[in-house]
Amino acid sequence: MLDIFFTNEQFTTDLNLYHCGIEPCKPGHSYGPAVRDHYLFHYILSGKGSFFVNNQHYALQQGQGFLIYPELITYYEADQVDPWHYVWVGFNGLKVETYLEAAGFSRENPILTQRTGINIDRHLLTLVHTAEEYNNTRYNYGKTLHLQGLLYITISEMIENAGPHRTALANGDLQDVYIRKALEFIKTNYSRPINIKMIAASLGLSRSYLTVLFKNRLQIGPQDYLIQFRMERACDFLRNPLLSIGDVARSVGYSDPLAFSKIFKKVKGLSPSQYRQNHQQAQKGKE
Repeated sequence: MLDIFFTNEQFTTDLNLYHCGIEPCKPGHSYGPAVRDHYLFHYILSGKGSFFVNNQHYALQQGQGFLIYPELITYYEADQVDPWHYVWVGFNGLKVETYLEAAGFSRENPILTQRTGINIDRHLLTLVHTAEEYNNTRYNYGKTLHLQGLLYITISEMIENAGPHRTALANGDLQDVYIRKALEFIKTNYSRPINIKMIAASLGLSRSYLTVLFKNRLQIGPQDYLIQFRMERACDFLRNPLLSIGDVARSVGYSDPLAFSKIFKKVKGLSPSQYRQNHQQAQKGKE
């Protein structure tokens, strides 16, 4: 068995190569049940085996591959008579989900079958053999980028393998992924002084394109969405009498309480103090 691991200090965040390897398995060789913290793709060069995930059993053979998603319990086992010989690559990154969805993968469909004329196996073997060669020498930034480039090529071949129909749908699917990632970014970072340029940059998009996506998919611009999200969270915080208006302002990303109060009144129709007073009166009325 060959299994090569990498450090990620010099890797970009869009796509990080963790490890890769190759193994001619013995009959019945198994792994798991186990949970990974990254994506792990196996491609079967020869032989057969079984892959179990989400109460599903997949009987696989040469020319097929299976993708293990992070945080899912999986188990796989080589056939007793014709055990598989596979090559694998482990990776992660901010744009991995985008790439994999374009390649037709999902948690409901983690299986790939290589089409005629596609060379996922060849690109994977090139990646592993190059990594093996570099593993016997001192790594440098150029070698790191070379291996990263080989991983990009491999995933691009997976996307080509998805076929013309899938490729035609991929743009719409990618737009949904971008929107979901943008909303996650806002939910995670709304308390910080973020802006639309920062959100777009986190996705590798221009501000103008992100604005078009929001308006097409959500019928609202990203700036207005961010403001509304912050104001809704501000309402939650204002219900807590222990927090001052300044505390609430800082909690939703505004260093200036006056600027926060102006925006809150514009969105909600009343000042933060009036909103708090109305809430307190409503609570007393329930007592």
